[in-house]
Amino acid sequence: MRIIAGTHGGRRIVAPRGTRTRPTADRVREALFSMLGPLDGASVLDLFAGSGALGLEALSRGARRCVFCDTDPAALRAVRENLATLALAEAVVFQRDGVALLREEGRAGRRHELVLLDPPYECWAELEPQLGEALTAVLAAGAVVVVETDARVTPALPLAMRTSRRYGSARLTLFEPPQP
Repeated sequence: MRIIAGTHGGRRIVAPRGTRTRPTADRVREALFSMLGPLDGASVLDLFAGSGALGLEALSRGARRCVFCDTDPAALRAVRENLATLALAEAVVFQRDGVALLREEGRAGRRHELVLLDPPYECWAELEPQLGEALTAVLAAGAVVVVETDARVTPALPLAMRTSRRYGSARLTLFEPPQP
C-alpha cells in the first residue's frame, strides 16, 4: 500500500497482517480523494481506521489534523508506525469503540470537516443506526461523511446523500449535513 498523492505521495505504508483489517484499495482511495477535492486545513475523524490509510491520505493532502480510532491493537500499531514513518504529528490515536468516540467528540463540541467510516462490512447493519444518531453532533459546516460498505449495501444515514459509487466489491457513499 502507498499514499496516492500530496506531500507524501508514493510513500509506502503498512497494514496489519491477517484478516481483521481490510485496507481500502489504492484505486478506491484515489477515486475517493478525487471526489473530495482540496482538504486544506480540514479536521478529519477516521473511525474504524484499520491501517489508517484514509486518514493518512487526508493528512498528505493538506488536512490539518486527524483523529484515528480502532479497537484492534494490531491496526493501531500500524497507524502509529505509519505516522512515525511519514513524520506526521498532526494526529491523535485512540483504541476505543468508534461509536463511543463519535459521541465523545460530539459532547466535547469538536467538529470535523471530514468523517471517514470504514467499519467491518459485516457490522454495518448493527452500526448504522448508532452512527446516524451521533454523526450530526460532530459535523462542521460543509462537512462530508464518507462511508465504505460492501458493494451490495447502500447506507441510509439521516444526512443528505451526495453520491454513491461502486468499486468492485466496495461501495463509497458520500453524505453531507441536510440543508436547513
